[in-house]
Amino acid sequence: MITWMQRHKRWLVITIWISTIAFVGAGFVGWGSYEYGKQGGVVAVVGEREVSVEEYQEEYSNLYEQYSKMFGSMFNKELAEQLKLKDVAYKQVLQRNLILSYADSLGLDVTNEDIAKELVKYDAFIKDGKFDKDTYIKVLAQNRMTPIAFEESLKRGLLLQKVQSLFDLNPNGAEIENLSKLIFLEDDISIKILSLNDISVELKDDEIKKYWEENKNSYMSEVSYDLVYKDIPVISSNSSQEDINAHYEKFKIDYKHADGKIKSLEEAKDQIIKDLDEKFTKTEALKIYLKIKKDEEKLESTVNFKESQLPYLAEDNAKILESKEGEIIKPFVYDNKYVIVKLNKKNVSAPLSYEDALVSVSSDYEKTLKTKKLDELAASELKTFKGEDILGVTRESITKITGLEQQEASKFLNQLFSSTTKEGIAKLDNKIVLYRINNSKISDYDKTKDDVVKSTLKQLQEEELMTNLLKRLENTFPIQSSIQEKE
Repeated sequence: MITWMQRHKRWLVITIWISTIAFVGAGFVGWGSYEYGKQGGVVAVVGEREVSVEEYQEEYSNLYEQYSKMFGSMFNKELAEQLKLKDVAYKQVLQRNLILSYADSLGLDVTNEDIAKELVKYDAFIKDGKFDKDTYIKVLAQNRMTPIAFEESLKRGLLLQKVQSLFDLNPNGAEIENLSKLIFLEDDISIKILSLNDISVELKDDEIKKYWEENKNSYMSEVSYDLVYKDIPVISSNSSQEDINAHYEKFKIDYKHADGKIKSLEEAKDQIIKDLDEKFTKTEALKIYLKIKKDEEKLESTVNFKESQLPYLAEDNAKILESKEGEIIKPFVYDNKYVIVKLNKKNVSAPLSYEDALVSVSSDYEKTLKTKKLDELAASELKTFKGEDILGVTRESITKITGLEQQEASKFLNQLFSSTTKEGIAKLDNKIVLYRINNSKISDYDKTKDDVVKSTLKQLQEEELMTNLLKRLENTFPIQSSIQEKE
């Protein structure tokens, strides 16, 4: 996963034009071992613009959030450090401020009216159909932001949009038509599919062990957690009829039939008793939790879980992952019980022994040998292979490529139409496709595809424009960095 993420990192970062403010329910991610210069709250000066610690951290948090949403629990701070996301965030915030300095030099500005128009677009700040200042301040406070910091971030985003509007590109009809003909080129081809499954190799014990010794750091144990815990089963609250009646009157809207009609007291009674028992149990669990914190009571049951096998709800697993050794976590519900957990020890990842890694090592070594043999076979057959002839192949001819899954066919077609040679080898996950282009022709112009072609052309032009603009700005505005990474 690390390799894939490093390879595709540039596609996961926020495009330089956009200033997303992912504040609701997110929060900031903590920093690692970085220290700041004498300016304290400033990590760099670009032109005459100071880049604050908060702006830098916001950039990192947004970037971290992107990876978290994509990879879920698989992504953590250790992976972020391996991918050097702090460096990516720092580079991006410098690039953004180069463009903002350029905006300053052009005399562009964002008014209070611009900011006000932007604020009313956020549903989180709306109450009774209109912007509400108290709600605005409350929501920001919940997300550890101040109105000044948030509006400053908004201002940067709006100023970037104003610069972007100066470079809006509108490809003309001739450009779209010519690119369309190239994109939807048609080829008559011959192909032969070679599969890893058709390759056989001999595995020798001494070679497998040697492979493990050379790659042992790729076979690591999973991080695990030694926990001490106490289960507190649901305790009867012995609620009186008066308690049941009072609870029903207060919360009866929560007790409904499938059709939405509110249940009668008798119909809801069993559920009310269960809810009252759970409420009573939670109170008792909190009392026990406080006694344990004061060392007046002990946690006795022990268990070890690998990180991927933590059995609790995601939010409770997260509390364990984020806790420090010796920390006791407040009671939470699991399997109809309240659970109090203390993290006794976090067992860090370490290289597996040869015996423990043998199954994975053998599989990987076998695939390595097969891949090498498949590559050799492909190279030897490329010039003389006889395969299946397919006529009129375009980038969209996924269903014409029999013998490949749809995703494989899509990858093959991308490689085919990116090729500059008449014949070649397209490598897929477990297959290789030998191909030969027998004939090519420019496709007929299809006006219905103009929107797709225009979007592609604009993206290519804007990427080239952005690259050249940043190179120019780096030579125009001085950058003074006040951040140093600790040794």
